[in-house]
Amino acid sequence: MSISMPVLAPESACSENCPLGYREAAQEGKPVCCFDCILCPEGEISNTTGMRNCLKCPEDHWSNPQRDECIEKHVEFLRFEETLGTVLVVVSLVLALTTASVLIVFLKHRETQIVRANNRTISYLILISLIFCFICPLLFIGRPENRSCIFRQMVFGIVFSLCESCILAKTLIVVLAFKAREPNSKYKRWLPVKIPSLIIITCLSTQLFICITWLLFSPPFLEFNLNGSVESIFLECNENSQTAFYCMLGFLGLLACLSFVVAFKARHLPDRFNETKWITFSMMIFLSVWSSFLPAYLSTKGKYMVAVEIFAIISSSAGVLGCIFLPKCYIVILNPKLNAGKQFTRINQVSKIKIK
Repeated sequence: MSISMPVLAPESACSENCPLGYREAAQEGKPVCCFDCILCPEGEISNTTGMRNCLKCPEDHWSNPQRDECIEKHVEFLRFEETLGTVLVVVSLVLALTTASVLIVFLKHRETQIVRANNRTISYLILISLIFCFICPLLFIGRPENRSCIFRQMVFGIVFSLCESCILAKTLIVVLAFKAREPNSKYKRWLPVKIPSLIIITCLSTQLFICITWLLFSPPFLEFNLNGSVESIFLECNENSQTAFYCMLGFLGLLACLSFVVAFKARHLPDRFNETKWITFSMMIFLSVWSSFLPAYLSTKGKYMVAVEIFAIISSSAGVLGCIFLPKCYIVILNPKLNAGKQFTRINQVSKIKIK
């Protein structure tokens, strides 16, 4: 009696199935059952063994390090709780409170000569607009929404236009008042005219027209930028119309340039009564910051693009506050002797020009 032995099936494969995350690549010159295992590239996965081709992940997903699963991309925006966002919020609030303190000092000493000089009402308007300029960056931080995308650039443009138009009006008042003191001066006939009101209303209306036109015809919108990074989705505001955005910035630059030119030409007025040199310094800082802003803004992405604009807003506003108002606060608080009436007897004409 013979015992039959079991017949084993021959093995035809020379390579084992590739594990998850790898694809099979045929070895040149060898049978099709011989292959190498190659890790799937980034953005692709293989979720079963023995796959010949990797599967591409959806646009809003990315492959994990093992390349066996698609995971949702990280949504990136400038958050309040992260270090960069927290620092910007603290700086903005500190400077806003500092500006409010300066405003309180000016209101408390409103009858002193240095506050009354060069139109104290315009000084109040500049300080109030600076408070909003420092608070404005809070609209840029946090998760963007369609509403915040629409209004944050508009608010920024309007409050800065108010500030810059007031500075321009203040500069022209200084120049006009001193020119009118000369005998037979042709500038005397301009003293009764409400020049500050006309300048502020005209400049603010122009910026409002730009912003409203932008809002009506091509408003900003919330965008999920999938192309900014392979591992993240940039949640950002698309300005929609770059022309409107740069028109708004260009108008602010025009106001700053006009203030700078007028103040620079009046820099040789008597130092004791001359505020134009401080306005010149503030406009130099303003123009330097925003001329540096454009290349930095265009070369960054995501939350760092927002941070660059916030830094430009804060630093340019701080330049105005530091150059125009801190020297006056020094005199009012620490050196009141310079604020005596005798020091300012020659500028009564300036203090009589009021904004209505």
